[in-house]
Amino acid sequence: MEDDFKHLVRISRKDVDGNKTIEQALTDIKGVGISLSKTLCRTLDLDLKSQIGYIADEDVLRIEEILENPQKFDIPTWMLNRREDYETGDDLHLIESDLDMTLRDDLNRMKKTRSYKGRRHEVGLPVRGQRTKSTFRHSSSVGVKRGR
Repeated sequence: MEDDFKHLVRISRKDVDGNKTIEQALTDIKGVGISLSKTLCRTLDLDLKSQIGYIADEDVLRIEEILENPQKFDIPTWMLNRREDYETGDDLHLIESDLDMTLRDDLNRMKKTRSYKGRRHEVGLPVRGQRTKSTFRHSSSVGVKRGR
């Protein structure tokens, strides 16, 4: 049994620690949260609490296949992180570098079109309507400066 243990398991271009549970190890992959991790394990009939170092190579390939196309395995649409993609209109789930590149492209598109969110991103201010009187300050604190 000890011979089958792998200290590092490579899943979708990411090395995960073999000592972690399957549920926690899958969340190390960028774009996979705890709920998607649990759903993947239930879809593949894997034990959530077993260590990922003991998982078979066939199961790793099945996990990668589900991460590439989760809709093919009846993962609900609301669990995907890129619904109704801007360019294609399809529901996608992106992980790792694909997620980073798409986010960067979205921000650049907003900045280029000079949308409200794009302008707020450019200046480094909050984008989603938070108040800015006392938060998001970079150098000085709130209050009255004493003069001498």
